[in-house]
Amino acid sequence: MNLSGSQENDKYAERRWEMVENQLISRGIQNRRVIDAMLKVKRHLFLPENYIDSAYADKPIPIGKEQTISQPYMVALMTELLNPEPGKKILEIGTGSGYQTAVLAETGCEVYTIEIIEYLATQSRKILDESGYSNIKFRIGDGYEGWEEHAPFQGIIVTAAPAQIPEKLVDQLSTDGRLVIPVGDANQELLLIEKTVEGITKKRITSVRFVPMTEQSKRS
Repeated sequence: MNLSGSQENDKYAERRWEMVENQLISRGIQNRRVIDAMLKVKRHLFLPENYIDSAYADKPIPIGKEQTISQPYMVALMTELLNPEPGKKILEIGTGSGYQTAVLAETGCEVYTIEIIEYLATQSRKILDESGYSNIKFRIGDGYEGWEEHAPFQGIIVTAAPAQIPEKLVDQLSTDGRLVIPVGDANQELLLIEKTVEGITKKRITSVRFVPMTEQSKRS
């Protein structure tokens, strides 16, 4: 990983402006907190060194262990669907590179993030700690089970696709909470699930292609 962002100052700032204008705003991203976070978070810090030149491209990028960092638009879309606000309690399933985690933290949310692959969890935590975030709590474990001791959550975001919606995640939503999750095998859909006093609603957002949710046996 390249952690030399401080000595570079911010030579990638112009690329982030172009990314936000051409990939996000042009596709309908409007939330001001999300846009500001995407402008500020240095995506290149979360990538293997050989992919840094592609950091602000309109595509997912491999990060090792058969995992990827999501396309910037998808990160922005999923974050916007959560309606992020300062102090909002968000559970992230799949820390991965840590980029989505940083975007959530930058909006002011209190982020609880779980990663099942120990190597990725260690790498991402190092980058996030060095970036100075104090509103992130980390855990290595099976995100399919959620994080019950800290429930309920006002928002839950899942960055890998299970075959079906994990019931424990729905259970750990607060009333008026939102779950944003890709679901499916060959054909995946991004879903927005909302819990209200009247029950659960489910809305299809778009077709997607995420890596499958990692099995417990592949965690290290």
